[in-house]
Amino acid sequence: MRYLLSAFAASVLCVSVAPAGAGEKWDMPMAYAAGNYHTQNGMRFADAVTRATGGDIEIVVHASGSLFKGGEIYRAVRTGQAPIGERLISALGNEDPLFEVDALPFLATSFEDARRLHEASKPRLEALLASKGLKLLYAVPWPPQGLYNKNAVNSTNDMKGVKFRAYNAATSRLAGLMGAVPTKIEAAELSQAFATGVAESMISSGSTGYDRKIWEHVKYWYDVQAWLPKNMVFINRKVWDGLDARLQGIVLGAAAMAEEAGWAEAERLSNWYKEQLVANGMQVAPPGATLKADFEKIGATMTEEWLARAGAEGKSLIDAYKGR
Repeated sequence: MRYLLSAFAASVLCVSVAPAGAGEKWDMPMAYAAGNYHTQNGMRFADAVTRATGGDIEIVVHASGSLFKGGEIYRAVRTGQAPIGERLISALGNEDPLFEVDALPFLATSFEDARRLHEASKPRLEALLASKGLKLLYAVPWPPQGLYNKNAVNSTNDMKGVKFRAYNAATSRLAGLMGAVPTKIEAAELSQAFATGVAESMISSGSTGYDRKIWEHVKYWYDVQAWLPKNMVFINRKVWDGLDARLQGIVLGAAAMAEEAGWAEAERLSNWYKEQLVANGMQVAPPGATLKADFEKIGATMTEEWLARAGAEGKSLIDAYKGR
């Protein structure tokens, strides 16, 4: 990833570099820790834009929800409080069901499938964001989602009454279908939530577990590969429209490179995160036959419910993904 972004920055600098001067400063809020690969990718994107524009645009990344909390970033960019930001796409499911398509259990469970789903859904995502006064710049996936829990889980019956960290409507519904108790918790609040017993379990990637040292609080991670949700970086449309064609081209070029680099890094790190969980004493394993079957039933139910909410447009999107 570092090579890809460095190569991109160098190529842009050779083509179009404005004299350094006092340009626009864009504060870019991000919800995840500075060491997380999404944030690292965002920092390199910001650096590429800053350098390639010769300072006409200076992007300053604010990690760990330090400028706006994760749940506040989307609104902050829409209202112009921040010109640019990053948000987990599926966390916006209450805005429109199309935001949730990459969080449908077992619809796309590999990087290859997730890429196809992204390509099928991208035009709709762009149009949806445009209707909200925003422009999509790039989107990068998390590794496949697994089940973290304090105790061994053989079936979803073992999840009844468990305090379950939810980060979007889909995970809240998943908790309900398992009989768990959903609790909305942003990434920056995870460690405290598990330390204080507010949360006992969650569906999340190996990346989140590693970043938050989840082994200090739970012992088991089941690699159910439920879905690969994506984060997106987006910009306020008025800010975007205020840029000239040269600056827009530089930003879009940096965004395209950040997307490719981010996907490659997510896939590279996927197995590494699992190894780190094991190295820190966690039990990492695929789900047993009963648990897998239970999750597949839940996935079918959630997909049916989503199709009912998303209507004809949702069906068209799924059909496009499946090549129908």
